[in-house]
Amino acid sequence: MAARIIQPEIKEIDDLGREDHYRKWLVKTPRGAVPMRLYDAAHPTAGVVLVGGVGGDFDTPARGLYPRLGEALIKEKVSTLRVAFRYPTELEESVHDLLAGIRLLAQQGLSRIGLVGHSFGGAVVLTAGAVAPEVATVIALSTQSDGTDRVGDLAPRPILFIHGSDDEVLPPFCSIDTCRRAGETKALQIIKGARHGLDEAADRVYLLVVDWLRRHLPLGPSQGLP
Repeated sequence: MAARIIQPEIKEIDDLGREDHYRKWLVKTPRGAVPMRLYDAAHPTAGVVLVGGVGGDFDTPARGLYPRLGEALIKEKVSTLRVAFRYPTELEESVHDLLAGIRLLAQQGLSRIGLVGHSFGGAVVLTAGAVAPEVATVIALSTQSDGTDRVGDLAPRPILFIHGSDDEVLPPFCSIDTCRRAGETKALQIIKGARHGLDEAADRVYLLVVDWLRRHLPLGPSQGLP
């Protein structure tokens, strides 16, 4: 059954200061406060929102993929926002939290936004992307198939699916099936030997994600990604 989409209202943003390469935000909505981390580029040309899975907090696949992306994409004039779900097992609530992040970037004038989600977060980005016009592309990593009913509504926007052949949590068929139900503009990468967290192929996953974002978002002049 598809999640009931509730567009978020942002009531207030508590700026909790800067740490390392990002700014810590607590974004207050009528449904609760959503923790976020913003890697803010100067004069950004696009935005990316990153979400994890049922582990909650600011979890990340592929040996620190998300902080690596956040720090690197600043050099390409892309602001990156990481969102921690309030209820990381509830699809409707998590879609709400992601939509709040999309709205924040849109309020900064970013009209093209990419989404990246891992595991349960794959279903979240595929659902939220279907109803957010600012979303230009979606990347689903080791996604579950449950809760991906609206994947076809993303068309013609491009979707990249990445899954490990040895995923011990969600079999590769989850991405294969979801990709089959998507529109025509899509790609599927099954990485041999990689498990659910994609740690075994961390560098390859990073390069695949960055290349996809470069092709489908208006990135600024590259200053050399690590």
